[in-house]
Formats: sequence, C-alpha cells, structure tokens
Amino acid sequence: MAEVNIISEKREKTTKGAINQMRKAGNVPGVLYSNEIEHPINFVTSELALRPVVYTKEMHLVNLKIDDKEYKCILKDTQFDPVTDKLIHVDFQAIKVGQAIEVQVPIQLEGQAVGVRNGGRLQQHLYKLDIECLPKDIPDIFPLDISDLDIGQALHVKDLSLGNIKILNNEDNLIVAIIAPKGLEEDEVSEDEDTAAEDTATNEEAE
Repeated sequence: MAEVNIISEKREKTTKGAINQMRKAGNVPGVLYSNEIEHPINFVTSELALRPVVYTKEMHLVNLKIDDKEYKCILKDTQFDPVTDKLIHVDFQAIKVGQAIEVQVPIQLEGQAVGVRNGGRLQQHLYKLDIECLPKDIPDIFPLDISDLDIGQALHVKDLSLGNIKILNNEDNLIVAIIAPKGLEEDEVSEDEDTAAEDTATNEEAE
C-alpha cells in the first residue's frame, strides 16, 4: 500500500465562523481517532495536501504529522459541501503495526466480460469491500477479473478469496452481474405471455 505524508497543525475547537475562514483560506479541518489516545485530536491541513488520499480510488497509508508528533493512519471519512462539492472535513483513524483493522477497499473490475461482448449489460452492485486485516496486508484496490462472465452470470462476495484477509460483507451480497439486453428481455416476456395464452386456449378447448 502506497504511503502519503501530510503535515498539519493541531487546532482547538473553534466557532463555525473561524472554521469557515479556514476553509476560505484553502484549509480543511479534520479529526484523528485512535484507540491509543484518550480524546480525538482536532487538526487542520491544506486541501492540496489531502488530494492524494481523497481524490483517488486507491487505499493509502498516511503519515500524518500534527505539530511535532507523527501518526500512521488511514482515511476513514470525508465530507463535501452539498452545493459546491468542495471538501470540508476529513476523519482519519490511527493504526498500530501488528493490530488488525477494519477498512474499505475499492473493487476494480478488470477485463471485458464475454456476456458484454455478446450484447449483455454489466451491472455493478458493490463498489467497495469491507475487510479486516493487518495494516501491512491492506491492498490498494481489489482487482476482480470479470472476463469469463456470460449473460445471466454473476459474482457474489462468497465467490472471492483473499487469503489472510477477512471479508466482512455478507457472503450473499451481489458484486457484479451480466444481464440480458433490454430487447431480449422484452422478447422473453412476450414469449412467456404467448405460451401462457396458448395454454389457456388449450385448457378451454379441453373443457
């Protein structure tokens, strides 16, 4: 897993107006949570420094320096302004070497499914995996090869194997499926209706 260094400053809880001023200056307030410290640490850093870990699909290990102390952590949550879509807050979770942690890892589909080449439509239902593992085993992404999937086939969580990484999602959760083209689905419905009508007519004649 790639590492990113972020330099920040500790901040005291301030008024909403003061926080807005921070944001106008290009800074983002954040909170660091850890099982090793009694209270979460409030900090502020530049929006520019956060870009490598926020605007990406990959997981990163963050070396977060707050004043004179450095913490190894991962990004746990982000908040964006609903109007401007600008980053307004971040949460980090400190990690400890040798201690398992729960994280989310993005799923990256690889290859072109046979079913798509045959006219089917790809539907992705799950975009991230919830996993538990040691920090050293956290993958940047989870690549999922869908090349062999044909129309009507799908992959579920139970179809995955990650070695020493524990998957926390329900094993029956659907990840991706290849469905029939819309026109074909309609034709199948029509055929079913015609068959039902024929069966009804046959039954009436028999009576």
